[in-house]
Amino acid sequence: MSGMFDTIGKAADTTGRKPNTLRKLERMNKALRHEEPDRVPVSDFFWGGFIQRWRQELGLAPDANPYYHYDLDWIVTVPNFDPWIRPFETLKETAEEVVVKTGFGAEMHKHFSYPMPEMRAWDTDTFEKLQRVEFDSPTDQRRFFSAGDNQIAGVGDGFQRNTPPWIETVKSLRPDFPVYGSIIEASECLTRLIGQENAMIWMGEEPEAMGAVINRLGAFYLKLAKAELAAGTGLLDGFVIWGDVAFKQCTFMAPDYWREYFKPWVAQMIALAHAHGLPVIYHGCGNVKAILPDYIAMGLDAYNPLEVKAGLDAVELRRQYGQRLGICGNSDIQVWESGDRAAIRREVLRKLNAAKGGGYIFQSDHSVSSSVSGQTYDYIVKLVREFGNYPLALREFEEK
Repeated sequence: MSGMFDTIGKAADTTGRKPNTLRKLERMNKALRHEEPDRVPVSDFFWGGFIQRWRQELGLAPDANPYYHYDLDWIVTVPNFDPWIRPFETLKETAEEVVVKTGFGAEMHKHFSYPMPEMRAWDTDTFEKLQRVEFDSPTDQRRFFSAGDNQIAGVGDGFQRNTPPWIETVKSLRPDFPVYGSIIEASECLTRLIGQENAMIWMGEEPEAMGAVINRLGAFYLKLAKAELAAGTGLLDGFVIWGDVAFKQCTFMAPDYWREYFKPWVAQMIALAHAHGLPVIYHGCGNVKAILPDYIAMGLDAYNPLEVKAGLDAVELRRQYGQRLGICGNSDIQVWESGDRAAIRREVLRKLNAAKGGGYIFQSDHSVSSSVSGQTYDYIVKLVREFGNYPLALREFEEK
């Protein structure tokens, strides 16, 4: 494994990048090699509602951005992962809400005053349709080089039409941040293509036939990942795999079923990124305790977000797995939302124990929601910057 880690940070061309950006890149790469950099890296994923609140509460400019304001240590980008590359079909639109059909064939309802959209229906609504479905080419260059609508970038906590070309986004961010590309895997595709309920029912009713479908999806997104890495040659510093496979209690499917059909494609994606010299962070929500050893065996560099509400704890994971598992996240967003400064201080400093020896990136245990105040996030970043310098000195929250 050490030989593999030696390649981290050798992929991207550093020409034209600011010295501070190169320091951030070194910080990230050392942490992911389980070495202690100058300080613990920090970043996050931010809801649009939080950013608006943060600007207002801190009296910032209308275009203020937390990544630039706090000089955060890394950022992730997403090309077009839609099975069908096409503009959104507007089914309904008012000042309060919009309903569109996306390139996943999903009917998405976005009420602008609510943080997240609702998937109401899918074109692929029977197992027979799923077996016959044919997608646009995974190597179609519009995914990387053309502006256009796509579900993941366009319909979330915000709503955006005509997302800029992915490659232009990558180039615009590189002077200031380590930039990660990303890919979804089969489980994430199924949620958007047919809905979580259908996915679990059809896995239960037709396990082998559904396994064949999963293998087709896995091969499709592996090809898309290869095309993305080719499009971004010399421009990427790492890679994120998006793939929710669990909820609060356990995985959506039996761990052995996941190992048979989902794991092989994730393993190939990790190996592909590593072959390009890129570290890999896997983002998967929920309680994944049963399969964390599998991610370690695949050579994953770090797991994110490790939700506290699903029973995961960074300090205990470090005790259990030592330096075999990189940790990205796990700071309890529900504590952040409380605004209780004493509780937040305890949460932040205690979790920094997991950073001893490297292998830790400070983030929330999912994303920064609109229920977090601007002053609270400002306080959290300052805590990490004060106490996250190596050698760590965590005062009354020091743990072995």
